[in-house]
Amino acid sequence: MTRRRPLLSVVVIGLACLVGMPLYYIVVNTFKTQDEMVSSPLAPPTSLYLDNYLEVFDKVPLAQSFGNTLYVTAGAIVVQLFVGATAAYGMILRATRFNRTVGILLLLAFVIPGQATLIPLYRTLVDYELVDTLNGLIFMYAGGSIFCFFLIQGYIRTLPFEIIEAARIDGAGVLQIFWRIVLPLIRPILVTVGIFQTMWVWNDFVLPTVIISSPDKRTIVPQVYSAVGEFSTDWPAFMTLSVIALIPMVIFFVFTQRHIISGLLAGGVKG
Repeated sequence: MTRRRPLLSVVVIGLACLVGMPLYYIVVNTFKTQDEMVSSPLAPPTSLYLDNYLEVFDKVPLAQSFGNTLYVTAGAIVVQLFVGATAAYGMILRATRFNRTVGILLLLAFVIPGQATLIPLYRTLVDYELVDTLNGLIFMYAGGSIFCFFLIQGYIRTLPFEIIEAARIDGAGVLQIFWRIVLPLIRPILVTVGIFQTMWVWNDFVLPTVIISSPDKRTIVPQVYSAVGEFSTDWPAFMTLSVIALIPMVIFFVFTQRHIISGLLAGGVKG
């Protein structure tokens, strides 16, 4: 077993370098001119060329794009977690035939690709005058509540229902039980699901591109794509925008990865 460890380390390091190569390629080319990038794309920069960053901050409304993205992400996550948690609680608390039927329908809806429902949902937004609005984008992301519902429902099933029955005997209502007992107990899975959904909404390209057309309402990922021209592309600027868009999510993941692990382990131990 000991002899295999050096070989395993070599393989793991090789795979890590392979996976990290695209990120290295993007980052090093943000410090190069267009000509230098074309001539030696994988070589380290010969000097610390910061004009790409200065140009991007000068020409691109990054603060507005980040503000739009933050508003949409926060609104979408609040809606998804609230709908997912309350729906899961209701399904578990009242396991009727109707609720089981609804659960099956939600499962069927979950396996349908989002692209298949994009046109009818867009027409719905048109009817309610929500196209090209950030609130309309939040409405579209509300569909992610189904994912939250399934994960939270599985976690709630592992809770000690004796506590809920005791609260019922003491006269606590359905909402009181949810807010005072169930919600604190499911906090680990709420945090875990919230992290996953935050990364999805922040990094999504399809929905903002379809729903938003005004430049002042763009989120950060479509703003990165705006650097791609019809006939020519300023690749250093495009990569610089990509790096700037990645930084918040990298920091977010570094500080929240322990919550992802602890939330998943808590569900596994309880199960």
